[in-house]
Amino acid sequence: MKKIFLIISVVLAGYFASAQIISANLQAAGLTCAMCTRAIDKSLSKVSFVKEVKPDIKSSSFEIVFKEGNNLNFDALGKAVEDAGFSVAKLELKGRFDNLKVGNDKEVQINGNTFHFLKVNDQTLNGEHTILLIDRNFLGARDFKKYNDIPRSSSGKYSGRIYNVTI
Repeated sequence: MKKIFLIISVVLAGYFASAQIISANLQAAGLTCAMCTRAIDKSLSKVSFVKEVKPDIKSSSFEIVFKEGNNLNFDALGKAVEDAGFSVAKLELKGRFDNLKVGNDKEVQINGNTFHFLKVNDQTLNGEHTILLIDRNFLGARDFKKYNDIPRSSSGKYSGRIYNVTI
């Protein structure tokens, strides 16, 4: 009986996957002083799903902690930075993953968003991982060119905004 239960548990575990983006590290471009950092900090703090913003003046980056259980809109983060008069040079997302299968040119839904994985080997994510948004608005021009030759397609499985990402 224990063997049957164990086999069923293993099989069912393969069907259930979960993921949650818990924080982000946003690097801004064009900052020249502490007042610039303050302007972005203030703008990011106003975004509805942001719980906390921790600026790092030396690296022009911001550690953003998200409120739990909210749908996230990364375009809203980009707009907040632009509204402060700057641009996003890099946006990395940290998430907790449990049995999430990803692979090159595959899409998954996390926190109400569709993520299209590029340049990724087939794998199952467990524990904490960082993923990089590789869309034009979330990556500097030089870094974006590294991914510019990758065809971006959608399976049509999910509707709405699709964020291209890599690990």
